[in-house]
Amino acid sequence: MTDQVIIFFQIVFIDLVLAGDNAIIIGMVASQFPAEQRKKIIFWGIAAAVILRIFFTLITAYLLQITGLRLIGGILLLYICYKLYVDVIKNNIDDKKDIKKVDNSSFLKAITTVIIADVTMSLDNVLGVAGAARDHYTLLIFGLVLSIALMATAATLISGWIKKYRWIGWVGLLAILAVAIELIYTDIKLFI
Repeated sequence: MTDQVIIFFQIVFIDLVLAGDNAIIIGMVASQFPAEQRKKIIFWGIAAAVILRIFFTLITAYLLQITGLRLIGGILLLYICYKLYVDVIKNNIDDKKDIKKVDNSSFLKAITTVIIADVTMSLDNVLGVAGAARDHYTLLIFGLVLSIALMATAATLISGWIKKYRWIGWVGLLAILAVAIELIYTDIKLFI
C-alpha cells in the first residue's frame, strides 16, 4: 500500500509540472485572439491533448522502447518556442494595439501550433506518468484524468493572465524552452 501512495504522489507531481506546460502553450496561443475565438482554441487544444493522451497511454509500453523520440519531441518544442515568440511576444512588442478580429487562416495556424505542441507535451506527460505508475493501471488512468483537468483549468487562467500581464508570456516561453532542452538532453545522454 505504501508503494501505491508514493506512486500516487509522484503522478500528481508529474501532472502538475507537465500539464502546466501544455496549459502554458495553449494559453499563450489563445491570448492573441478575441474572447470567443480564445475559448475555441482552448477547447480544441484540450480536446486534441485528451485524444493524444489516451492514444499514447494505450501504446505506452511501445513508446518507452523508442530511442530518439524525446529528441524529436524536444526539437518540435524548440520550433513551438520560436512560433510563440514570433506570434505572441514579438507581436505584442511590435503593436500594442487591442486585439483585432483575426482571420480564419490565423485561427487555423493557432490550432495547428497547439496540436503540434500537444503531441510533444502529451507524449512527455504520458511517458512520465507511465514510468511512475509502472504496473498500476488504475493510477495510470488517474494520472491521465488529472492531467486533463489541470490543463483545462490552467489554460483558461493563463490566457487571461497573458492579456493582462505581458511578462507572463516570457515566463511561459522560458518554461517551454526548458522542457525542450530537457527532452533533447535526455535522449542525447543515451547516445553518449
